[in-house]
Amino acid sequence: MALRAKVLYDFHSENPGEISISENELVTLFSEEELEGWLEGENSRGEAGLFPASYVEIIRDHITSNTNNNGFSSPKTKALPPTQTSFTSSDSQSQRGLGAGSGGSGGGSFHTSQGSDDDWDDDWDDSSPATDVPQGLGGTPPLYPVTTSLPARRGSSQQHQQQAKSSATVGRNLNRFSTFVKSGGEAFLLGEASAFVKDGDRICVVMGKHGPEWQEDPYPFTCTIDDPTKQTKFKGMKSYMSYGLTPTHTNVQVNRRYKHFDWLYARLVERFPVISVPHLPEKQATGRFEEDFISKRRKGLIWWMNHMTSHPVLARCDVFQHFLTCGADEKAWKQGKRKAERDELVGANFFLTISTPDVPLDLQEVESKIEGFKTFTKRMDENIVIVNTTINEFARKQMAGFKKEYQKVGQSFKLLGQAFELDQQAYSAGLNKAIAYTGEAYEAIGEYFAEQPRQDLDPISDLLDLYRGHLANFPDIIHVQKGALTKVKDCPKQEGELHDRCNIISCATLAEIQHFHRTRVRDFRSQMQHHLRQQIGFFQKITAKLEDALQRYDDE
Repeated sequence: MALRAKVLYDFHSENPGEISISENELVTLFSEEELEGWLEGENSRGEAGLFPASYVEIIRDHITSNTNNNGFSSPKTKALPPTQTSFTSSDSQSQRGLGAGSGGSGGGSFHTSQGSDDDWDDDWDDSSPATDVPQGLGGTPPLYPVTTSLPARRGSSQQHQQQAKSSATVGRNLNRFSTFVKSGGEAFLLGEASAFVKDGDRICVVMGKHGPEWQEDPYPFTCTIDDPTKQTKFKGMKSYMSYGLTPTHTNVQVNRRYKHFDWLYARLVERFPVISVPHLPEKQATGRFEEDFISKRRKGLIWWMNHMTSHPVLARCDVFQHFLTCGADEKAWKQGKRKAERDELVGANFFLTISTPDVPLDLQEVESKIEGFKTFTKRMDENIVIVNTTINEFARKQMAGFKKEYQKVGQSFKLLGQAFELDQQAYSAGLNKAIAYTGEAYEAIGEYFAEQPRQDLDPISDLLDLYRGHLANFPDIIHVQKGALTKVKDCPKQEGELHDRCNIISCATLAEIQHFHRTRVRDFRSQMQHHLRQQIGFFQKITAKLEDALQRYDDE
């Protein structure tokens, strides 16, 4: 006999492989075994696919294991979707959350550490259970789980559903790919967030000249990153690169490996669902000790650090300060690390930390600004690809084609000078030398062209890569805000607190957008100025070389 289940709540499919089910509908289960909170079956319309296990109740002939000896059923909790799996500190693949990699779709997945120099195999990572972890807390908390409070006593199906729905004022959307849910936006909007927020954890949004913006950091600082040094352990059997970081507010250097940056990034993404945490430069499993790769990674980390220290919220958060200031004391490091991994102010609780201006925003104006920013980011992303492709092709031509052509010209001039030397006339010696020098000048200019992209084009490409990471973050950030707006529109009778919570999410989103624009203007102005100065110096160097060659014809 086929196993059947009764649907407790409506579920609308939004992704391939899922099926929609309706309250009170009977569905057929292909298997009773859950797959990370999902069941596979067939609805009454004959459609086969996945649906949330917590949305249905399996029909059994006998009392199930969900009922205890007293006739009460255990509280039923919505299972975490597949993309919300909790990771502990000992996992070699730490969860990153929002933002695909450079050039990704921004769909909320990420690539974890690869390569032996990033493996979690040293004393820095404590994979043993933390003795000071309070009961019930694991290493790394999962993204805020959205639960539905169901009654403990098993009653009628109708009573069961009514009491379950009474815990929330609006409908839920627990689709496993919903960023609004994964970020905790929905749970916060429904009033389910609960955490103690210390004064030091509060994040202020103020009303600036151009709208909401993060309150400025009263104690700004920067951080330098020295050239990395190669270190070894296990008596030389394992090698890794160590970076020296020196923040200006302490002037004390700390040493960090790339995997430490990677761990920090994972904590920041989990902690701040509507802040664009800059992506780290790419990992590399092989050739990671090669000079070009080391240089490129350091430049990428410098850009990353500059964006971190200039962000009013990210720069002063506890986990980032711990990363920058904790020295060689292993015990202190592990204590701070565990504290960060137990942070309760993540997901829905993050929004509890935000203080907004007294005057609420106009939701229609907010929606218009968000739509305008979406259009802007789409066009910016498209044109970044064009610029990057163009300058990379131009750099390739300079390093190969231009160099080769100038050297061909130089060699031809040198051959002409050698031919003139055959006349053995004393008065032509000066000319012959000048022509030979002209050939050498052209060969040198060819080398100038080959070396120049490192000075003026590569830095632009590095900047574009960083901003592609930011642009990949924003679709998820915007989705959180739009999800909140949609809930408010769908529930006009619930304006009050629902509207206030939506205002908090909107203020934070617009503040992050404002910071993005200010940083973008700063970075691109500075980088284009650097590019043009390098170009001017480049052509001045070529001009000086040609003028030197010209002078040789007047020497004799």
